[in-house]
Amino acid sequence: MKKHFIFRFCYALFCFLYSFTEGEAHRQQHDHHHHEHGSVKLFVFGDSYADTGNWDKSAISWKEPYGFTFPGKPTGRFSDGRVLTDYIASFLGIKSPLPFRMRKTTRKSLLRFGMNFAYGGTGIFDTLNNGPDMSTQINYFQQLLEENVYTKQDLNSSIALVSLAGNDYNTYLYKNGNLTDLPDFSTSLIKQLSLNLKRIHGLGMQKIAVTALQPIGCLPELAASSSYENCSENWNSASKLHNQMLEKAVQKLNNETQKPVFEILDLFRAFMSAFDKAQHAGSLNSESPLKPCCRGVTSDSSCGEMDKSGSKKYDICKNPELSVFWDIVHPSQNGWYQVYLALQSSLHHLY
Repeated sequence: MKKHFIFRFCYALFCFLYSFTEGEAHRQQHDHHHHEHGSVKLFVFGDSYADTGNWDKSAISWKEPYGFTFPGKPTGRFSDGRVLTDYIASFLGIKSPLPFRMRKTTRKSLLRFGMNFAYGGTGIFDTLNNGPDMSTQINYFQQLLEENVYTKQDLNSSIALVSLAGNDYNTYLYKNGNLTDLPDFSTSLIKQLSLNLKRIHGLGMQKIAVTALQPIGCLPELAASSSYENCSENWNSASKLHNQMLEKAVQKLNNETQKPVFEILDLFRAFMSAFDKAQHAGSLNSESPLKPCCRGVTSDSSCGEMDKSGSKKYDICKNPELSVFWDIVHPSQNGWYQVYLALQSSLHHLY
């Protein structure tokens, strides 16, 4: 039952402060670097860490209490509020790009911020979820270029965000049960990711930010066995191996293009920074930074679940604005904000 609980929640493995109010977010948006204000677009390929509403309304991300902190109702984000995409868009001085699913039902003027192709639960390869993998997401992007929704000129001043791989490892574990052949799997994964990154560049994208793997062993679903006191070192080692391979692959790609097209956003370091900050704020928050804010009340229930009578099968922590994780795999809005702060120096390199 426990294994079922862990894996059926994988809309997810890869698939900020409440006081950070809407006004504050707006101020930050305009304090940040305007990259020829209005001309930059953000194109997003990814999983639940980047998805801002691509799944239909049956997904858990459209159910309460998701969206609890911002905007106060579910928006299809796998968090209580903003996610990585929103903060990177804010850094660029633009609104979060439109989810691909909504491109025909929303005002065309919103297309000027770019497009988000990320679907929670997806990966570089096929995963446990039947969503569009990275190659399919790039097909959607290519389709928009062929339809002249975006031009080569648009892409010259645009940035791509690529945030995938966690669900691939989750699927690997589900199918194999152990980490024995993981290095071979990581090699094949990085090889395919490299091909996909080259393809995005080949379609005209001049700047591409790709996320390193977060410390998987620190996700609440894996930290639960230690009562959220410790991360799984085995899984963190797997994250480090992936990230070392990614670094070599990106270096090779940049050498081939003879310019720094590709930039790694080090989620591993950024998550660790968020945990450290949360621990230093310990006087405000007695909870471990590895503990999820929204949890099922029984071993086989999860955040967002209701029973047949309509009663909640989950609890929410007292201070979501101090938490790092929202549910067993996804950061809270505060968690993403702390991660974003740690990534800012890398984001400057995208100019």
